Amino acid sequence: MMIVEDHPLLIRGLRQVIEGESDMEIVGEVSDGVDAVVEALRIEPDVILMDINLPRKNGLQATREIKMAHDADEIGIVILTAYHDDEQLYHALCAGASAYFPKDVLPSTLLPAIRATAAGRCVINDQVLNKAEAFRWLLRAVEKLAPDRENVLDHFAPLSTREMEILTYITRGASNKEIAYTLKISQQTVKNHISNVLRKLLVEDRTQAAVLALRRGWIRLDEVGRHRSPGLGGPAFGTENED
Repeated sequence: MMIVEDHPLLIRGLRQVIEGESDMEIVGEVSDGVDAVVEALRIEPDVILMDINLPRKNGLQATREIKMAHDADEIGIVILTAYHDDEQLYHALCAGASAYFPKDVLPSTLLPAIRATAAGRCVINDQVLNKAEAFRWLLRAVEKLAPDRENVLDHFAPLSTREMEILTYITRGASNKEIAYTLKISQQTVKNHISNVLRKLLVEDRTQAAVLALRRGWIRLDEVGRHRSPGLGGPAFGTENED
């Protein structure tokens, strides 16, 4: 098992819980999303306990990249998050996670879920499901949340690496022109990506997308002002209507 978490106290707590189990062994620990992908592909653990609010790359991005690089059943990923609601659950499952819990989950709940995940099962709201059952549950849940939309699963598809990159620039207040210049792509391409981001997140504008990303921990607030290219000034959330 591998732990992906950047808070030492939480890592210590997870270690204490897991090391008391004879059938579980921690084979790796990392503290950011980029290293999570690298180490997961190197170690190939049976299960990963993954935080969402991570430096450099959030846990949903890391989950998606790991699952895209492996057969869907090879590595089970359990998402642990401080922000817990049904919509976040949908995003986690669409990214490829097998289970999703708040960080205050009890060991008596987490340990059976880890074992179920290692066995190739999914755990959703305390139900242990096979992959087909989990997909049907997800489809029904998303249809209920967005009953008037066509291709509802597409609206909960995980953001691509490029879309997540552009969302990060949006939270920094960058205009389409600035994003295009920094990423060396056309402004029309930026607009297309932003439209996809808004559609997938079910929000109306850039500000809502930025607030949602920060509130859910996909982008860390302490990183919003970092790594800015020359000219990327202005407020945290742009006011331009460049959708």
